Amino acid sequence: MTKTNGHSSLLLLIATALFFAVLSSCGTSSKLNKINKGQIDSVTFNMPQKSATPAEISAQKFIQDTIIIKDAEGNDTFLMKAIEDEETGEMVATEVLNAATVTARFQNLAERRGKVDLEFLVTVPAGMMHEKWQFRLYPDLFILEDSTRLEPVLITGSAYREAQLKGYERYNKFLSRIVQDDMEFLNIYQFELFLQRNIPEIFAFKSDSTYVTEAQFTSHYGLDEQEVVEHYINKARRKANNQLKRKRGKMLDKYIPAPIVTDGIRLDSVVTTNQGDIIYHYVQTIETRPKLRKATILLSGEIYEAEKNIYDLPEMEPLVYYISSTSSFADETIVKYLTKVIERRAEANTAYKIDFEVAKSEIKPEMGENAKEIARIKENLRSLMHNEVFDLDSISINATASPEGSYELNTRLANSRSASVTDYFSKYVKHYTDSLEAEKGFSMVVDDMMAEMILAGQEEKAPEIRLTPRSTPENWEDLAEYIRRDTVMTDEQKEEFFEHYDKHKPDAREDRLKKYSWYKHMKENIYPKLRTVKFNFYLHRKGMIKDTIHTTVVDSNYVRGVQALKDMDYDVAIPMLAPYADYNAAVAYIGKDRNLSALQILEPMERTAPVNYLLAILYSRTGEVQKAVECYMRSVEQEPSYRHRGNLDPEISILIKNYGLFKEEEEIIYW
Repeated sequence: MTKTNGHSSLLLLIATALFFAVLSSCGTSSKLNKINKGQIDSVTFNMPQKSATPAEISAQKFIQDTIIIKDAEGNDTFLMKAIEDEETGEMVATEVLNAATVTARFQNLAERRGKVDLEFLVTVPAGMMHEKWQFRLYPDLFILEDSTRLEPVLITGSAYREAQLKGYERYNKFLSRIVQDDMEFLNIYQFELFLQRNIPEIFAFKSDSTYVTEAQFTSHYGLDEQEVVEHYINKARRKANNQLKRKRGKMLDKYIPAPIVTDGIRLDSVVTTNQGDIIYHYVQTIETRPKLRKATILLSGEIYEAEKNIYDLPEMEPLVYYISSTSSFADETIVKYLTKVIERRAEANTAYKIDFEVAKSEIKPEMGENAKEIARIKENLRSLMHNEVFDLDSISINATASPEGSYELNTRLANSRSASVTDYFSKYVKHYTDSLEAEKGFSMVVDDMMAEMILAGQEEKAPEIRLTPRSTPENWEDLAEYIRRDTVMTDEQKEEFFEHYDKHKPDAREDRLKKYSWYKHMKENIYPKLRTVKFNFYLHRKGMIKDTIHTTVVDSNYVRGVQALKDMDYDVAIPMLAPYADYNAAVAYIGKDRNLSALQILEPMERTAPVNYLLAILYSRTGEVQKAVECYMRSVEQEPSYRHRGNLDPEISILIKNYGLFKEEEEIIYW
């Protein structure tokens, strides 16, 4: 049997003269009369009896005739791959090939890999056929709200085919009378004579390959080449030829009313019985779709003689396919909640403007806006130490200086100012935390190295707030940003600044900038902005140990994934469920035959009834028969309804049949 499940345009079966020869003596009218009276068996339309080995797993070779499985109590049971002998009642190991027996009008099918094979048999009795007839059979597929006409089945008698071939011969003979090139109607002699007499220089090109342009031709006589050619065309012959061209379509319909189809041929299994009946095994593969639970096929047909419909086949009962899927194992009771990743640690950065005397580092509250800035810093500290969400771990204090003066001097000055500010506010923190010691349990440590505070979560042990001095001798980075945003300097002046920005060491850079006219503006208006003290506050969330927290909000993405799984929409379900790597994700993987991915999830899980059943399917697919039988039998013990469910799944049904899993105990051979 050759089978191709592609979407071809048409199915063509040609019954040879061999099985039609016996019918040639019977006139068509007489036979048609008998058909109408019901004296001749009509076309039948049925499902084939399924063989023991489903097509999709037929490639597996179960070489174990005897396997040993363990029951729920851990006892060994020997099972022999065998069948019951009808005469003796003994269990015999053998191979059985089932014939295609016509029985049912409905069938349970298992969806696998997102596809389902719909199979049916069309039987045309020998007594109904005639060499002058063509059977045209039309299967119609109904899925949900959609209907599709599948590729027809054509069964053609030898005489009918002979008539088709003769029609092709007649049509080809007609086509041979049509002249394709109008130049064949040209009187060459008269045309050349015209050129010789009137345009000899053009005539000279007769034996030359030189190209003559339209302009050259026209300039000699005032007529273009086409006009001259048209003058010497035999118009009567051309008119008659054009009439033949216009008749091509009409003649095609006349000679070939029923074209022979040669494109898109799909070969399926065809059987001719000893009685001359034709049995056509039709296989149609369909893609599953959401909510697909049933598919129906209807068959209609006609008999044609000489392209005339002489008989309509009576209406036949539909074939109904009930589609089962492992997607039915989807568990809607599993609920996933959203998780949120919240950073346990946080950082707050604030820059303050504190004025110092020239070349000095002592804090003068009364100087400039210092009193206002100091009050702002203290208020920020109090707010952080009373924060309901965060606890304050440490503070980094970074003093910066402007570029005027030597880099060495500015380094010492920035370090000194940073230490001065750290000391000043260390005293404030110490005083403030001492007043809250009983309630909050704060303590303070001043260190020249910043250390990360680990939250103890115990009020009796005061956490340490570390204040660490840092410094930036010359704040060139902020200076460059201020220059970019400055509205006084021109673009050209800014280009002059950046020309020296990356090329020289700080002191040399400063010396070169002093030469420009805009340096005064920069020193007076921008440099003061660089003399700042930046406070970096490092905090952690109260009571948090892990950064990830679970919420009580249901994960809607997971819900949608499970629904897509139930609808057999695996291409949607898998990307949505894969990140969870749970039971439902495994079910989705099984639906797309991603067996190893499913096994990795299910094997470590608790062996519930559905888990055992699904593992049985997976082990059967991977050829681990013993494990497959064990898991299936345990699933039946846990859930008795799985005994009957197993007949719907090809991977399980083959195990049931080959090992007689549900025979009476005395029928099973124990060794």
